[in-house]
Amino acid sequence: MIAFLGQGRMGVPMARRLVEAGHKVTTWRRGTGVAAAEAVEGAELVISMLSDPAAVREVLTAALPGLRPGATVVEMSTIGPEAVRELRELLPASVALVDAPVLGSVGPAADGSLVVLAGGDVSGCREVLSVFGGVRETGPLGSGAAMKIAVMSAIVPAQVLVAETLAYGAAHGVDRDALLDVLAGTPLGQVAERLRTPAAETRYSLGLAAKDLELAAWEGASMATTARRRLQDARAAGLGERDLTAVAEHVGGAPATATATDSGTDTDTGSGSGTAPAARAVPLNLSTIPATNGAYSHAVRVGDMLYVSGQAAFDEQGHVVAPGSLKDQAEHIFAVTTRILADQGATWQDVAFIRTYLTDMDDILQLRDVRNRYVTGTPPASTTVEVSKLFRPGLVMEMDLIVALPR
Repeated sequence: MIAFLGQGRMGVPMARRLVEAGHKVTTWRRGTGVAAAEAVEGAELVISMLSDPAAVREVLTAALPGLRPGATVVEMSTIGPEAVRELRELLPASVALVDAPVLGSVGPAADGSLVVLAGGDVSGCREVLSVFGGVRETGPLGSGAAMKIAVMSAIVPAQVLVAETLAYGAAHGVDRDALLDVLAGTPLGQVAERLRTPAAETRYSLGLAAKDLELAAWEGASMATTARRRLQDARAAGLGERDLTAVAEHVGGAPATATATDSGTDTDTGSGSGTAPAARAVPLNLSTIPATNGAYSHAVRVGDMLYVSGQAAFDEQGHVVAPGSLKDQAEHIFAVTTRILADQGATWQDVAFIRTYLTDMDDILQLRDVRNRYVTGTPPASTTVEVSKLFRPGLVMEMDLIVALPR
C-alpha cells in the first residue's frame, strides 16, 4: 500500500497516476479531517509532495506515530539537501528515506512525463517512481534535492532575465513581438516563448519559484539572489498564486492584466515600468493552513515588515485543537506560524516581536518548552499577557508577531 501526502496542483495528478497504475493508495491533504498518522498507517511506501520544508517537517512529524518499521519515505517536494538531512534525523532508523524531487509542472504530472531526480537507495521504489516519469538516479541521499535546486537556480533567473529584457525594450520603444522573435533564435528562445503570453492558468506559481530561489540563493550566487528579490517583491505585490510568467507583467515587460489586489510594480526602482503602484498593505492568506473566519487576514505585508495576526489553535474544520491543553495548542500555533513565515522567505530568526496571551500564566513553562524549539539564538522582544478568557471556549493561547523580512 502507498500513502500519498500531497497538496496543491501537483499532488492530485500524481496521486491519480498511482491509482491508474493499479496501486492501492491512501491520500492525505489538508482540510479532509484525516490525520497524517492515520493516512500512513500500514503503508509500505509513503510519498510526500508538499509546498516547502516547513510543511514537510510538520506533516511528517505528525505522521510519525503511523509509520511502520521497514517503510520507505519518498520525499518529492523541493526542499533542498539541508532539509533532507534534517528529515533523516527526524525519521526512525527503521524507516528508509529517498529524496526524489521532480522537474516539470502540472501537465507532465498528469501524463507521466516528469523527470524524477532520485537520491539515495531507490531499489525499493524505482518501479513506483517510474509511474511519474523518467527516473534519474543522482547519487547518495540529498543529491536529488541538490540537483533540483541547482537546476532551478538557472531556470528561474533566466525567466526573470527575459522579463527584464522585455521591460527594457518596452521602455525604449522596441516592439515586443519583434524582440521575442529575435530572442527565439538565441539560447534563450524557449524561455522567451514562455513569456510571450503570460499563462492564464498557474502551472508553476510565482510564489513557489520565489521559495525555490530562497533555497538556491547561496552566498555568492548573484543572479539567483537578485532574481529572488525580484520575485519576493512580486509576491508581496499579490502575484504569488499567479504563474511564474506573470513576472513579465510585474517588471513592465507585458501588458498589465492584474486586479487591484494583485497588481505589481518594480519596487527596486519605484518607477520606469509603467505599471500601477503595488498596494502598501498586502493581505496574506495561505491555502495550506486553516482558513480565517473572513474577518481578518492571517498576515499583512507592508514593505519589508510582516504583521502576523493573533494565531490560535484551530483545525481545518474550524474546531479548537486540544481544548484546554497549552502544550498541544502551542505546538499547533508555532507550526502554523512557521508556515506563514516560510511563505514570505522568513524564519523565526527574523521575528522582531512576539506577543502571547495566556489564560493561565502558570502554563508559561510549558509554553517556553515549545517556544525554545523554534526560537533559538538571541530572542526577539516579547510580551506575555494573562487574560481571563479568549474568543472561543477551550482556547488557552493566542500569539501575534511583527517580523522584519529578509531583503
